[in-house]
Amino acid sequence: MPQITGAGSISWKLTWNIDLFLMKESDLYQPLKQFLESQGYEVKGEVRECDVIAVRGTEDPVIVELKLSINLGVVLQAVDRLSMSSAVYVGVPISCSALKRQRRHIFKLFKMLGLGLILIDPHANSNGAQVLFDPGEYRPRKSKSRRERLLGEFAKRIGDPNTGGQEKRRGIMTFYRQRALRIAGFLQENGPSRVRDIAKELDDSKAGDILYKDVYGWFDRVSRGVYTISPRGTQEVPLWII
Repeated sequence: MPQITGAGSISWKLTWNIDLFLMKESDLYQPLKQFLESQGYEVKGEVRECDVIAVRGTEDPVIVELKLSINLGVVLQAVDRLSMSSAVYVGVPISCSALKRQRRHIFKLFKMLGLGLILIDPHANSNGAQVLFDPGEYRPRKSKSRRERLLGEFAKRIGDPNTGGQEKRRGIMTFYRQRALRIAGFLQENGPSRVRDIAKELDDSKAGDILYKDVYGWFDRVSRGVYTISPRGTQEVPLWII
């Protein structure tokens, strides 16, 4: 697979404030063409459905789709080009706002799909393009701790209290919230109680931690080791009872 990483170096201070409304995708072509030609490629624009094609010897052709921003449309377009070459890049201006907002997620997605990414400065006299990364096989780094937390929450959560895709503004019923609700229910029924009695009755050795941290504001400390339900808890807990 052709590798074009590192041959260009953009001055990042130049044009972050470019007005994208005045820019055209074609403004990105000449800086990119000069960049590729400096590495021995023959470059032509608008070949069949591709914005830029660069050919060097018998290597896979380099295909670059020029866009002013990164969205689902350009991703689908670039993936389609993979049927013609393994060296497919998306070229965007250095002022691309999507890249500034979601840089890490965009990098991860592109690498997962086997796409490369090039930054282009349309106003640079030289070194107007920089390859952030080349296309390559994606090898995600597995997180054992995240996997364990995921499966742990799945196993401990009682029932299936949430609807997939639901609005999260109100909150999600987690195993932690279920435990807090059990404690709140106990306090509503029994009034102010000692932590050790709550933990014993509910068979929850971590009840004291939940009461002390009071993540949801549902509990009030009456005295050392004694808690009661708070006014907020009295108001909110019934809303979670299904």
